[in-house]
Amino acid sequence: MNTPVIAMVAALLILLFMKVPVFASVLGSSAVYFILNPNINPAVFGQQAITGTESVTLLAIPFFVCAGVLMNYTGVTKRIMDFCAVVTGRMFGGLSQVNILLSTLMGGLSGSALADAAMESKMLVPEMERHGISKAFSTVVTAASSMITPLIPPGIGLILYGCIANVSIGKLFIAGFGPGVLLCITMMFMVSRISRKRGYMPLRQEKMTSRMFWRSFRPAVLPLCLPIIIIGGVRLGIFTATEAGSVAIVYAAVLGIWYRELGAKEFARSLKETLTTTSSIMLIVAAASTFSWILTKERIPQQFTEWLISVIDNKWIFLVAVDIFLIFVGMFVEGNASMIVLVPLFAPTATAYGIDPIHFAMVFIFANAIGAFTPPMGTLMFVTCGVTECKTKDFIKEAVPFYILLFGCLLILTFIPVCSTGLVNLIY
Repeated sequence: MNTPVIAMVAALLILLFMKVPVFASVLGSSAVYFILNPNINPAVFGQQAITGTESVTLLAIPFFVCAGVLMNYTGVTKRIMDFCAVVTGRMFGGLSQVNILLSTLMGGLSGSALADAAMESKMLVPEMERHGISKAFSTVVTAASSMITPLIPPGIGLILYGCIANVSIGKLFIAGFGPGVLLCITMMFMVSRISRKRGYMPLRQEKMTSRMFWRSFRPAVLPLCLPIIIIGGVRLGIFTATEAGSVAIVYAAVLGIWYRELGAKEFARSLKETLTTTSSIMLIVAAASTFSWILTKERIPQQFTEWLISVIDNKWIFLVAVDIFLIFVGMFVEGNASMIVLVPLFAPTATAYGIDPIHFAMVFIFANAIGAFTPPMGTLMFVTCGVTECKTKDFIKEAVPFYILLFGCLLILTFIPVCSTGLVNLIY
């Protein structure tokens, strides 16, 4: 690497260490490169930042964010939560099980792990405490279960990865179901075992009757159809993954009007929340596109691939090394930011090893999510603890079994590709 590149990387690490916002850190380090490279027109700096956000595919982000926010404001989340409570009512852990299943079902609606974590921290954690579940355990379950959300379509991480690595977003949407369901089932089983030992009792003792099931399912059936509409529409070629976002907005708005819970005030608040959430994501995209342009110009991905292949001659060792590296990076850097910077480096290398792009995408996104759950700077940990006022040390202590579970699931996804690619191969 030449001097401008070394200076850029050093500036990025220093700015991140000083806790400068990620988008400002990336832009600042990119500016250092242009300053030390007088042969490159400075206008390229601004051009790359702007053009990086002009991809039509990226329109899916504000669309799905808006759809998820509308769902929250129109009572859809409450209807799905009531359905989850009936389905999991006899399982030890009570509302802890509701928390996990709700995150799985809401993954098809919100698409954002942080949004899901913040929502469930406000809605469920106080209720869980009232049912005798400790605040620390409630907070950890909420943070861990929200990791399912970016895996279930239409996760924002799936859209970003598809745009950066030029992988079919429709296939990523379908592939996400395997890891998402795996994490949901294993997490519910573990929470049941822990809850049984601690005496966290079920919500009810009587068996679920068909009348009880249909009474809770009927209000939730229309919201639960949204993921089916999205996947079915994309697979049948009725609309693209981007256009599916606009379909989701219309569907959410129609549900809100149907339930008579979407007024002008709620709609305005939804648009405001969509604007702030999307802006934060797109600032990172703009900054990272300039950074990625520099990496491409300097042939860093190619050099990185050649060096890595010369050091590691086995694709499985490479995948494990990527897992460890991404978890470490995720401890300090927000997931979307690290994805935009690191995918251009790792995706070509994975292809050179002969790894299926869909398989690698799932491993990458899941490892990234584990980093967000891990101290010292894990964003999921801070969001949930901030809302519930749980102490960080209590969170970390309660999270130990969940770390073991998450690492185990990551190894399954890493070494058994069919978990990610099986459904994609079946449908496509």
